Amino acid sequence: MTGIEKPAAKRLTNFARGALAALMLAAAGAALWQTPAISAEKAVVIPPPAMDEKPAAGTAKAIFAGGCFWGVQGVFQHVKGVTSAVSGYAGGDKDTAVYETVGTGRTGHAEAVEITYEPSEVTYGQLLQVYFSVAHNPTQLNYQGPDRGPQYRSTIFAESDAQKKIAESYIAQLDKAKVFPEPIVTTLETGKTFFPAEDYHQDFLTLNPTYPYIVYNDLPKIENLKTLFPDLYSEKPVLVLAANKS
Repeated sequence: MTGIEKPAAKRLTNFARGALAALMLAAAGAALWQTPAISAEKAVVIPPPAMDEKPAAGTAKAIFAGGCFWGVQGVFQHVKGVTSAVSGYAGGDKDTAVYETVGTGRTGHAEAVEITYEPSEVTYGQLLQVYFSVAHNPTQLNYQGPDRGPQYRSTIFAESDAQKKIAESYIAQLDKAKVFPEPIVTTLETGKTFFPAEDYHQDFLTLNPTYPYIVYNDLPKIENLKTLFPDLYSEKPVLVLAANKS
């Protein structure tokens, strides 16, 4: 089993058989992933954050965890102003930042994505808006869709006090507005180191658009991003492996 096949097989063992069977029948159509009826999660229209950082020159980093990093990475690779989105692990130690070990759910790590962005083009608050609206469901505690365990938790790894305040304010704002049917369970963690994941996880959505897991769970997120945030959407993704080769 190759490196790419291994994680995909593991994901699919957690995928509901009934939903997968129905999906495979529907997959005969070339435009399967564009059909809203088969989307695993629907995007939620939410207001922008009342508190945000000011546009500035240079670059900054944001680290978000929201279930399987394949989809989260894929979403932010299509956001204008994002110069890099790397899949990896955050919350635990360097020695346990290994896919199979993180998968035990006992390392403290969450599958996360480190985003490098230009605040002059996209703000931290706008990234949070995409994160809560499109990238994942912030009301699911220690799981996302078919994936179960604390390694799939909804967590914002704030890089500064300013990011922490913006995130806290936005969560309170969204809960007060009751834009979700249930309270947001996203946690905030600070002082955590990000560790890049293995190469076979990078750019997984782009490189494997026909995998059933990707088709059902993740490709609809890209369409949701394009529909709900047309001004932020970039047709061409910023790929990790392409950057490494340049």
